[in-house]
Amino acid sequence: MKVLVSTDIEGVAGVYHAEQARPGNPEFERARLLMAQEANAAIAGAFDAGATRVLVNDSHGGFRNMPPDVLDARARVVQGKPRYLGMVAGVEEGVDALCMVGYHARAQGRGILAHTINGSAFAGVWLGAQELGEAGLYGALAGEYGVPVVMGSGDDVFIAENRPLFPHATFVQTKRATGCHSGVSLSPEESRQAIRAGTAQALAARSGAVPLVFKGPQAVTLRTQSPAQADLFCQWPAFERVDGVTLRFTTDTVEAAVRMLNCCSAMSAMLLR
Repeated sequence: MKVLVSTDIEGVAGVYHAEQARPGNPEFERARLLMAQEANAAIAGAFDAGATRVLVNDSHGGFRNMPPDVLDARARVVQGKPRYLGMVAGVEEGVDALCMVGYHARAQGRGILAHTINGSAFAGVWLGAQELGEAGLYGALAGEYGVPVVMGSGDDVFIAENRPLFPHATFVQTKRATGCHSGVSLSPEESRQAIRAGTAQALAARSGAVPLVFKGPQAVTLRTQSPAQADLFCQWPAFERVDGVTLRFTTDTVEAAVRMLNCCSAMSAMLLR
């Protein structure tokens, strides 16, 4: 059994503020270790369940947060960007299941540090009529490769949003959101124990897991945080301007949609210059 563990930081126990997710300060240096330790818990749970190979994907920001020497030596580490499959790079290597660790709620939600891909640029993303956050988008991308999401960890808002998308999955609540930058968290040790047990449980029951699949061409709607960002993105001829902050495009696959969204995220940095 081959397992991919995709690890973000905002859903990690004890993480509440953007400083903890932003390189260049002491708060981040501590949070990146908490992130790596939760990844290690999922890796251990995967091996407890009989995994023969585990890939761990560093899925936050610049995709090079977790110190490799801190991670479980039995796993192989996917780090660095750009990469076509982003937060689920490694899913193309014939894995059997995807675990999402440290994930968060979608943009404009009430979860801790809620956002979708780029909080300064995107206010919402829809595939057809379904609004999705990062878990839904990347879960659907994994689904195109036949890989189901079997486990997810994060706050209670993340879980409430994504349980309908992945009803067969095991969810581990690491904290309860009381605001964008506040909540009630498990201790890091208790969170790691729960993630290890939840991962093992999820993989033991993976025979009932079903990949999330969006069939056929997809109309993708992107709502930006400002008209300036919509101006910028609509330089791309594939985009149709709907209103001041809303644009739409059509793709044949979720993978193409995610790649286009990630390109827009990278483009948005020019507006900060």
